Amino acid sequence: MVLFYMRRKGRSPRKKWGQGELRRFLAYLTMVLPGLIFLIAFSYMPMPAIVLAFKNYKMAMPPEDAWIRNPFIYSLIYNSPWVGFNNFKFIIGSPELAIFLRNTLGYNLTFMFVGLCFAVGIAVGINELRQRFMAKLYHTILFLPYFLSWVIVTYVLYAFISSNGVINHILESFGREKVQIYSKISAWPFIFVLANVWRYAGNSSIIYLATITGFDQQLYEAAAMDGAGKWKQFRFITFPLLVPTIILLQILAVGRILNGDFDMFYSLPNGSGMIKDASLTIDIYVFEALRSGQPIGLPAAAALFQSGIGFLLVLTTNAIVRRIDGDMAMF
Repeated sequence: MVLFYMRRKGRSPRKKWGQGELRRFLAYLTMVLPGLIFLIAFSYMPMPAIVLAFKNYKMAMPPEDAWIRNPFIYSLIYNSPWVGFNNFKFIIGSPELAIFLRNTLGYNLTFMFVGLCFAVGIAVGINELRQRFMAKLYHTILFLPYFLSWVIVTYVLYAFISSNGVINHILESFGREKVQIYSKISAWPFIFVLANVWRYAGNSSIIYLATITGFDQQLYEAAAMDGAGKWKQFRFITFPLLVPTIILLQILAVGRILNGDFDMFYSLPNGSGMIKDASLTIDIYVFEALRSGQPIGLPAAAALFQSGIGFLLVLTTNAIVRRIDGDMAMF
């Protein structure tokens, strides 16, 4: 009678905690929980501090009768006057704007294209290996650089390209002059691209490899029976099926197009100021400003500028993809 009455009213019986769909996916929700906590703690909780970008922050100790005892929060609310968009002149009015925008955008676009080619190539190549042990071994070897610190890579690179490094010793043995790579601006774009691909291509290939292994193998068997080789199988089966995943990841990558890999661009040059035109990105520029004692509101404005442009680029790119093919759009 109760169930009949509740159905008459358009309601369903209330489920207890842990029953139904919640119970089915409880294990997956538990796995997501650490990432969710990390996201809330480091992405959402600091978000009110965005007002730093619009204030002239001045540190002050709260008085004894103040209800806010935290010096940072008290100074942010009571001791920092509003300056509007003046802090954004730190980025927009910088004399080095053209240099670090060119480097940031140029490197990130190159990383996206070259990294995509290598990541897809690694995924396809490993998927074609019939010995699972060798496939896992090769993928592990290619994945390991992702866990190395750029500081370690910097010293290894120094051992190769310094004036007394391996490369110059080889050149001397053939009667050639030494090459001062740490002062050669034209060499560093290639070094940065190679270093980025070497470190991140193996990690990026994981998603593509997981996607490829989910493809219907009967498609490949039918193509092989029709005489299609590996290249035609990739061209007409693998790549078209990979396109939605590629587009999704590239939309997300567009949102980070103004965020440079700070550790790489700061560490690899090893303090060489002669290649500044090739290594200066937005993140390096902001760091140098902080180190020189600039007010904290200036880098806060730069970070908000990066995030805002990235957000608009994601919306724009997704809108273009949705207009071309709605099934491939992220939202």
